[in-house]
Amino acid sequence: MHRGPITEAAIAAAAVDPDIGGAAASYDWDLFVIGGGSGGLACAKAAAELGARVALADFVKPSPQGTKWGLGGTCVNVGCIPKKLMHTAALHGEAMKHMAPSFGWNVDPATLKLDWETLRSNVCDYIRSLNFGYSASLRSKNVKYLNVYARFQDPHTLELEDKNGTKTVVTARRVLLATGGRPTTLDIPGREHVITSDDIFFLERDPGRTLVVGASYVALECAGFLTGIGRTATVMMRSIPLRGFDADMANRAVDFMEQHGTAFVRGCVPVAITKDATDGTLRVEYENVSTKERGVLGPYDTVLAAVGRKPETAAIHLDKSGVRLHPTSGKVPTDHFERTNVPHIYAIGDIIEDGLELTPVAIHAGRALADRLYAGGKTVTEYRSVPTTVFTPLEYGCVGLSEEAATEKFGIIEVYHTNFKPLEWQLPHLDDNACYMKLIVNPMDSERIIGFHILAPNAGEITQAVAVAVRCRATKADFDATIGIHPTIAEDMTTLKVTKSSGASAEKAGC
Repeated sequence: MHRGPITEAAIAAAAVDPDIGGAAASYDWDLFVIGGGSGGLACAKAAAELGARVALADFVKPSPQGTKWGLGGTCVNVGCIPKKLMHTAALHGEAMKHMAPSFGWNVDPATLKLDWETLRSNVCDYIRSLNFGYSASLRSKNVKYLNVYARFQDPHTLELEDKNGTKTVVTARRVLLATGGRPTTLDIPGREHVITSDDIFFLERDPGRTLVVGASYVALECAGFLTGIGRTATVMMRSIPLRGFDADMANRAVDFMEQHGTAFVRGCVPVAITKDATDGTLRVEYENVSTKERGVLGPYDTVLAAVGRKPETAAIHLDKSGVRLHPTSGKVPTDHFERTNVPHIYAIGDIIEDGLELTPVAIHAGRALADRLYAGGKTVTEYRSVPTTVFTPLEYGCVGLSEEAATEKFGIIEVYHTNFKPLEWQLPHLDDNACYMKLIVNPMDSERIIGFHILAPNAGEITQAVAVAVRCRATKADFDATIGIHPTIAEDMTTLKVTKSSGASAEKAGC
């Protein structure tokens, strides 16, 4: 669906009259939300607070390995939350092993061992508390929560099926599609032995020696925390890591991982998996995509596929609603106002074409949509210059354009950059100049900041603040005029002097 310029007239036209009661009263619900992830929950609660009669249907189909979870969607159950907690567990382990002794702590790195069951159990307990909290929050906002699978019968009618197979039918004036996505698994012999990110955080047995297939952020994050908690992790990549991100930063993140214990098998794909009948270990036959040569890797205790995600749009009978899907991605095209081609059906979150698969984006879009529908609001969600962080062992945060995208868009760009070493790494003598930061500017527009990238501890915390500056169209001069906080990692963004075009070294010595 075409997304033209966001004009004042277009915003005003999208601010729909509340229409609560009256003609809407002939429907069971003013708004029916399909999907209980972050976006769906945000929209449902906001709409109900504005007086709409709202119902939300959420039903998690178990993964091929049988894993299932509660209300809250991908982020809460099998994404951001457990991932960040396990990443934190890895950081604690690395700090105790490599840093604590230099700061006077009597720690024997040889005796450090993480108990998987304790970690998994504590993470799962926390997730369950979030599931309960979301359910209670819906009740408090007068949103009807239905643990059912919803499918369209026609543009305004939905069939609801519960876990026992009992079916009911409801009607809705408006429908919001917020069904999210699920991981793609491997389509090869032995795929029944493969887990995905839907399973790893709930895995009752220790993952042990793990082969991660894929080069996505999910692949690198999972391999990174597994290495950090003392497990053996190998990543098999078909092509480039972190496609869509800045290539230079992606390669630096991978280089750091490789130098710190994660193995990489490049340019290869798995073609078959076999399980040993005696000890249950897995062996993976693979093929080099260039030479077509084959080999076998293993033994592994776990094979985790992280080769992408697909939208949950195929099974909800969208053909009966009239909503068109993108012919290749299967996602839902929308305009700037989250409208599909069917005027009363909207879509937000991971299922929309050309969107961003990020929780805060879905939440913002859901709240803004409710405000436009039921309060005449005019706020729209801006899908550009959204900050994000990849929680690899050395975190990669970014906002704005990559070097590749900036060059393609503007032709001429400049990059200010620096390598550096955090103060905290000095006593344990950790990697010199492994961290890296760069500002991408448009030299034809007062050196306006068009991209920021950082590879460093706590990169996400730093990038969040920079995103405000980018949104406010800050220039390099604004950064130069800002006094840094010493000694911090973030202060380096206020003292960047070396440009890529100069050819001078970006490595740093001293403080």
